[in-house]
Amino acid sequence: MHINVNNVELYYKVSGQGSPVLLLHGNSEDHGIFKVLSKKLSADHTVYAIDSRDHGRSSKVHHLNYIDKMNDIAEFIEVLGIEKPILYGFSDGGIIGLLLAIHHPDVLDKLIISGVNTNPDGLKSFPIFLIKLHYFLTRSNKMKLMLTQPNITPAELGKIVTPTLVLAGSKDFVKEEHTVALAKNIPNSELRILSGETHGSYVINSKKLYGIIKTFLGE
Repeated sequence: MHINVNNVELYYKVSGQGSPVLLLHGNSEDHGIFKVLSKKLSADHTVYAIDSRDHGRSSKVHHLNYIDKMNDIAEFIEVLGIEKPILYGFSDGGIIGLLLAIHHPDVLDKLIISGVNTNPDGLKSFPIFLIKLHYFLTRSNKMKLMLTQPNITPAELGKIVTPTLVLAGSKDFVKEEHTVALAKNIPNSELRILSGETHGSYVINSKKLYGIIKTFLGE
C-alpha cells in the first residue's frame, strides 16, 4: 500500500489484527528485513512495516534528514488514525523512533530501538571509515546522512516519557559505551546488550528479535 504524507509517498505493508506495531528499518534497507518478525507479530498485532523515504518503494528525494523522516512517521500515524502504537526501530529506524518520542511524547505506547547512535561519534572507527569511503565513491545521500546526523542531545533524551527498550549487539558497530549512555539518559528505559550479536544479526529476518520484543511488552 502507499500513502501520501509530509509531501512524500510512503510504501507500507500491513498484516494481522490487534494492538498496532510499527516497524522501521535501517539505512539502505526496506521493510523486507522484517519478513520473519512481521509474520510472528501479526498473530497478536496489526503490524505496519514501512519503507522510509528514499528507500524501497517509497518516494525518492534529493536530500535526507532525520527530522523529515520523523515527521513522515508522525503524519503516517495521524492520517491512518493509529492509536498509541508500539514502535520498533532498527538503526536509522530507531533514531526516527527516538525523535518521535522526543517531539511527540503522547503518540507512542512503547518504544524499542536497536543499534542506535545519537550522533556520528557514537559509531566505531572502522564503520565510519567504510561509510566515508562509500560516500567518496558514490556521493550517496544515505551515506551523507550517517556522517552528519543525528545530533540528539542528552537533554532531549531526558524528555522521553515513553517506556523504552534499548538493544545492541556486543559486536555492534555502535560503541557500547555510547549505547549505555543513551539508555542512562532516557528515563524509564531498559538496556540489553546481546552477547555475540552484531549490528543486525538478531534483527534482519531473525527469529531472535520476536521473543525479546514480546518479553518487553509483557506478552
